[in-house]
Amino acid sequence: MPASISNYRIVPMDEHQAAEICEWRYDPPYNIYGWLPWEQMKALEVEFGSPTLRQEQYVAVLDAENKLAGFAQYFPMVGVTRLGLGMRPERCGHGTGSDFVRAIAEEARRRHPQNEIDLEVLTWNQRAIRAYKAAGFELTDTYERQTPDGRKPFHCMVYRPEH
Repeated sequence: MPASISNYRIVPMDEHQAAEICEWRYDPPYNIYGWLPWEQMKALEVEFGSPTLRQEQYVAVLDAENKLAGFAQYFPMVGVTRLGLGMRPERCGHGTGSDFVRAIAEEARRRHPQNEIDLEVLTWNQRAIRAYKAAGFELTDTYERQTPDGRKPFHCMVYRPEH
């Protein structure tokens, strides 16, 4: 395992971490990645507001000082682990994204070594695409899918670090 991966530790997400993530605010155009207020997430039991989903699919990503650096979702599909992830806003854009993403992808591989690992990213999000490519993801498809703001173009990227 490369040393850079050891800079991050993947742990089960607890309620305190989930509430903290709901407070994160991203600068435009990345502000679309924000969450509902924690109390609302819990009341609606959506995403990591649901104790069951949080336990089954979400993890916290801690840095070397055990501070919350981000989170990941391991969304189960047949033969595929689809990643969802988010990095603490003040850490974004500083060149550490590829190590962060690689740590998440390697944990997905450890959990389900037989699965393909992929993710979806809006085509305009070049900052994330650069980090994903540097982490070992390859663009495999482009398509439109429904979002809360209507149909948007996405890239599907597959983890292939050996290429």
